[in-house]
Amino acid sequence: MNDEQLLRYSRHIFLDEIGIEGQQKLLNSHALIIGAGGLGSPAALYLASAGVGHITLVDDDDVDLTNLQRQIAHTADRVGTPKVDSAASSLAAINPEVRVTALRQRADPALLDRLVAQADVVLDCCDNFATRQAVNRACVKHAKPLVAGAAIGFDGQISVYDSRQAGAPCYACLFPPDSQFEEARCASMGVFAPLVGVIGSMQAAESLKLLLGMPTSLAGRLQMLDGRRMEWNEILVQADPACTVCSNTKSGLAHEKTT
Repeated sequence: MNDEQLLRYSRHIFLDEIGIEGQQKLLNSHALIIGAGGLGSPAALYLASAGVGHITLVDDDDVDLTNLQRQIAHTADRVGTPKVDSAASSLAAINPEVRVTALRQRADPALLDRLVAQADVVLDCCDNFATRQAVNRACVKHAKPLVAGAAIGFDGQISVYDSRQAGAPCYACLFPPDSQFEEARCASMGVFAPLVGVIGSMQAAESLKLLLGMPTSLAGRLQMLDGRRMEWNEILVQADPACTVCSNTKSGLAHEKTT
């Protein structure tokens, strides 16, 4: 680290849990963010300001006027431009040292298989169930920690799914891929603007803790926020032994450890 970096990240370095060695870990890390909207905006901005060395953004959408109510990485003069390019400009303005890879693509299984394998942590900031399942499958396959957030109306939730930990659930353990439900979208349901900031910021915090190797995360805990009352509820969750996504993978890992 040079003198400018020591000054820029001094408030991290002052923390015993981070210090110079921890900050260097962040500088050497690669975070993959799926979605550059309401959740992805604060998550990406905080990861960049914290000094995560490489951030890959994936989103196939353009900035729309209706996004500006909550998607703080975008500005009025960028309406009509790709969200990943708009977000990359905002990250560069905060921290020009961060390497940003902006991919205006849909996060399909083939792309995720390649990108997840290259990342140290994955943030699910998307807004549809199919993509969430595809992200989870790729994270399980490559044993990469997943920080998943969601927000609609006044309700938010966040958890960490870390298949590196024995007994930890994956996203599909809680939300099976064959679940039948009516998917809610911000375009039709609305969302309280600061809610995505709260959840997205927490996704950044959990991601930084994972990159630093801190022993405590939200793995095995699903936190839910009622934004009307500003009340948090938490449930403990375990791996589903019949999960169609992670059960075979975990059985294989357990077999390797015993042979």
